[in-house]
Amino acid sequence: MHIERVRDAASDSVADYANLTDVSLRSAHEPANGLYIAESAKVILRAIRAGHRPRSVLMEEKWLAGLEAALEPFDVPVHLADADQLEAITGYRVHRGALAAFERPELPDPAELLATARRVVVLEDIVDHTNVGAIFRSVAALGADAVLVTPRCADPLYRRSVRVSMGTVFQVPWTRLPDWGDAVGLLHDAGFTIAALALSDRSISLQQLAADAPERLALVFGAEGDGLSRTVLEAADEVVRIPMAHGVDSLNVAAAAAVVLYALPAGPALAADAASALPDRGGEA
Repeated sequence: MHIERVRDAASDSVADYANLTDVSLRSAHEPANGLYIAESAKVILRAIRAGHRPRSVLMEEKWLAGLEAALEPFDVPVHLADADQLEAITGYRVHRGALAAFERPELPDPAELLATARRVVVLEDIVDHTNVGAIFRSVAALGADAVLVTPRCADPLYRRSVRVSMGTVFQVPWTRLPDWGDAVGLLHDAGFTIAALALSDRSISLQQLAADAPERLALVFGAEGDGLSRTVLEAADEVVRIPMAHGVDSLNVAAAAAVVLYALPAGPALAADAASALPDRGGEA
């Protein structure tokens, strides 16, 4: 790494960080330029540990000590700026004090990812980046093997998604699916039962699904407001509802994903992690 102090907030050297609050601009700019932005020292460290390569860093000097060792192997500029300069560049007050532009990793082929998975979460056209990030965090914590997102779903590597996920988007395998017509075939060819979360005359309860969960299960969650499309519901092998009280008919999609994942029997990833975390009792039952 090499240190550069920011002299001009409009400099091309920090252009990757300009106007970070403009969602439509960033959603077009970042994928087209093969980059994404990670925010906070913790998230930057998780990205590096996951094998992602930084192309530059922008931070207040007080964060340098905590990131210096991780950044040392990379021949990249580390731009140091004060809080006012950060705000002038990004368009908001950067409370976490550190940002990094990373090269986007190549996404895996959906068929290859499904070949080794047993439980996956599918996000159909969820456009809220906060919900996408929260779902990734639940997937990492509660043991699903992968996340698959439809072509119109919000970008899991958008800054807000990454931040809300607490960097777990770097730990959970994910990829984009083709259009749903082709995606159904991919899931069924890989042996997955498709369970769509929705209110329907033919829905079963979450308890019924959990009592006899298929070995390979794809849980499909839909967009805020409209829910799952008719195309998804017609293709689903099961439609599943979460029983609720007091006349409430739905939960926020991120909350629903957490409830469903927690209610199901532990998946392979979670079971392995739990087993490895058990203390050695010296043969005790």
